[in-house]
Amino acid sequence: MVRVCGLQEVWDDGERNLVGWLADELGYHWAFAPSPAPETWQRRNGEWGTAFGNAVLSRWPISEQAVTDLSGDDGRTLLFARIDSPGGRLPFFTTHLTSTVGGSPARCAQVRQVCEVIAVNSPAGGYPAVLTGDLNAEPDSDELRLLGGHKTAPPVPGLVLIDAWRYADAGDPGFPWQRRNPYVAATLEPDARVDYVHVGLPAGGGVGHVESVRLVGDEPVDDVWASDHSAVLVELADRRD
Repeated sequence: MVRVCGLQEVWDDGERNLVGWLADELGYHWAFAPSPAPETWQRRNGEWGTAFGNAVLSRWPISEQAVTDLSGDDGRTLLFARIDSPGGRLPFFTTHLTSTVGGSPARCAQVRQVCEVIAVNSPAGGYPAVLTGDLNAEPDSDELRLLGGHKTAPPVPGLVLIDAWRYADAGDPGFPWQRRNPYVAATLEPDARVDYVHVGLPAGGGVGHVESVRLVGDEPVDDVWASDHSAVLVELADRRD
């Protein structure tokens, strides 16, 4: 099984990188893309001089990686990592779109950039592209419709990225941002689905088909919540003809 995590708001204080520390503990591989404009996160946490960004944590080697700066002035990026798994190479992407209230036009522009990068780095055959991230938008938003490519014209012709939560129990809203988490309750914001795993269309033999999806990290451990966001866990098929 290919085990890969896409992470956002990962910090690096110059002495220790959070994803690097996790990789050392697990014996995994990692990649990190610091924001070119980390001031928002530094101001929020009072951690001046600390880098914040997106990261990939992988059980299997990362043979290629690249960072794309997204449009806007708040330092958002897209991190690409090609994972060399035993079942083949997996094009894996993670991002964190702008959180500006009323910022749908800005996120739409960022999604168009994301799709262009995915198209260039996702050859036909083998594993389809996987996009993970905190997209700061609800499922029926314009930016999410662009990713799906079936409710509006996709930014790149032929590129369709399926929201993996569509394979979940229809009665489960899948809120990774939920008020029963005290970190969320303190914001006075409503429950929301803003964290996603999107997967390209399956390859031959069903490779990359979504077999299961669920939330994890959505309960405290010893009364401690790991994050204000729960994680979306997706299992993809690796069978071939």
